[in-house]
Amino acid sequence: MREMTKGANVGLADLSDDTGAVIASLSWSSTAGDGDADVSVLLLDGNGKVRSDADFFYYNNTTAADGSVQLLGKTPTDSGSEDRISLDLTAVPADVERLVVAASRYGGSRFGELDDLRMTVADRTGEVLLGFSIADAGVESAFLFGELYRRGTEWKYRAIGQGYETGLAGLATDFGIDVDDEGENEGESGNVAGETDGTAEPLGAQTPPRTGEAEQPSTAEQSVSVPRQPVREAEATGPATAPPKRTRGPRTAKKKVTLPALVKKSLAENDAWKSARLFPAPTLKSDREREVRATSVLLSVMAQVPEFGRRLTAAFGAPAGRMQTFTEVSLPHGDTPKRPDGVIRVERAGKLWTALVETKTNGNALRSDQVQNYMDIAARRGYEAVITLSNDVALEGSPLVAVKTDGRRKHKVALWHLSWAEVAHQAHMLIRHEGVGNAAHAWLLQELLHYLQHENSGCHGFQNMGPSWVPVRNGIDTETLSEGDPRAVEVVESWERLIRQVCLRLGGELGQKALPVQRAQRGTTPQSRRAALADRLCEEGRLTAELRVDGSPGIITIVADLRTGKLRTSVEIPVPEGAYPLTSAKRLMRQLAEAPADLHVETLLEGHSGPRGTLERLRPEPGDMLPTDGSRITGFRLSLFKGMGASRGNAESGFIRSVDDAVDRFHAHVIAYLPQAERRTARRSQETAQEAGSVPAASSDTLVPA
Repeated sequence: MREMTKGANVGLADLSDDTGAVIASLSWSSTAGDGDADVSVLLLDGNGKVRSDADFFYYNNTTAADGSVQLLGKTPTDSGSEDRISLDLTAVPADVERLVVAASRYGGSRFGELDDLRMTVADRTGEVLLGFSIADAGVESAFLFGELYRRGTEWKYRAIGQGYETGLAGLATDFGIDVDDEGENEGESGNVAGETDGTAEPLGAQTPPRTGEAEQPSTAEQSVSVPRQPVREAEATGPATAPPKRTRGPRTAKKKVTLPALVKKSLAENDAWKSARLFPAPTLKSDREREVRATSVLLSVMAQVPEFGRRLTAAFGAPAGRMQTFTEVSLPHGDTPKRPDGVIRVERAGKLWTALVETKTNGNALRSDQVQNYMDIAARRGYEAVITLSNDVALEGSPLVAVKTDGRRKHKVALWHLSWAEVAHQAHMLIRHEGVGNAAHAWLLQELLHYLQHENSGCHGFQNMGPSWVPVRNGIDTETLSEGDPRAVEVVESWERLIRQVCLRLGGELGQKALPVQRAQRGTTPQSRRAALADRLCEEGRLTAELRVDGSPGIITIVADLRTGKLRTSVEIPVPEGAYPLTSAKRLMRQLAEAPADLHVETLLEGHSGPRGTLERLRPEPGDMLPTDGSRITGFRLSLFKGMGASRGNAESGFIRSVDDAVDRFHAHVIAYLPQAERRTARRSQETAQEAGSVPAASSDTLVPA
């Protein structure tokens, strides 16, 4: 890997033989666990400007129609999470000379509050080619991490590391984006419509060309109107002190189709009538039947719904092109032909990208010998990837299957993994929140989801805590489990897989980013971190996880106490500095008027805990939440308790089901009633644009209620 310094550049061809498609990743960490930012990509012409506002890709405009850019969203890493971006350089239009990769914070947050700011670029096999770390971040609320630019027929990378105090608006305006400045401003030194406080001054070297006034949008939304026409040249070069009034451009994005969250009233005479399904599952009996049916159903929908197929394969280095899928293909291998469960082929500009697919359902484990055979076949035939698909969830530093690669082969084959939970998450996001091209595609994805969620499909995601679960639970109960026991490490790994699946499911239902929070020191390996957590499990008898969900007022904590058999789900609500204590307590009681009576409320004081009680007891007398010694209240902790399932599986009485139910209940009956943090969702941005008159109200982006 080439480590870059600020301002340095390198040709991608010097680092890899195959850089037609790359994955750019932006990452950061936070000791508080709640640091976050939004990535964005800008396509620039020879003048250093976007051709139109449609060349700006961010959280509410994630995919280029030609497949050149696709924001893949956040992926958990061992020290936090990273945003990944698929860049198909072969599909970039000829009049685009630069792809700038940036990120922005919101709500008054600054990049100096984050640690380990870093950008990496990997080739289609996932091999990291270069890395660039930013160590001098301070008050900036937006950063240019780096850019890919043309030099003749070659693509090169330049490390930028330039920041803006003016956030996303200042960054976007510099590159010719027409910025809407509607709504109230929260937490940043921006302007409301028609006001100005000077130019958007970037910090650091390599300042890009100015485009005039940097109007600041509401930081709660960072609402940049996409799509619109680019700023006229007269506007781009006019005086910063008196910018001309911008006119609204035409809407150029295609309308997307989503399905309503509420099911239409059934016309059946009674509940015994079952709706006809495109992919029936009740007759499936054997594991072989489940694997064949699940592979065929998934691959056929991927080929017929371009948005879905591209969503699942872009992260694997596949180009944007015509996709065809096949099942039960016989391929020669030694004396006995091998039959992978599926084959995916994508054609673009006369070139083929091919991946072999190996599928497992119903909790069956992947076999290393099978995957090794497919890796060998792919390498010999010049295929690009092998994709494994199972109920299991991959973790960093813990491979699902061990394979060997022949270093003498010039052609590299990438090994990728998908869980059924990830497949369902992407389908849910498209049909409920982001939209697809037409109603038929939405219906196909709905049928796919129904099939995946059917009890006979075997595609329910992670569903077994593993063989070490029972002996570890018994060892904690009898106090015979010692630190260093490898079985405790296996339970910690299973717990992490379960939490990642909970995040995928919850994020898909809400249309929000939901990620596990990792609090790891720099340089800590996944193995050492899990070993330390396993030792804590042996000592304390508890498994702990934290979730960060967009819109939630705080980090959600889940504690599974194996000694007491209880699950505790909680969130801490801070109290503003200087707030009157009794007023804060009464306000909380009003917000929780519809919350469960058994909700546990604990007052947090400086350095220790204060009064506590159930909501049922505290509602009549909010003053009982105040400390008698006059200590300053810093916040409140809200908790729900639930009995923990004992068995290792996904049965009704199992541990996995009890964790799912606990998180669902807490979010629906507690988090939903609290004031929401800044929501940067498609729906909220859509509503802001509708109020400003720039987007028709007929758009169907929706947010499913908690």
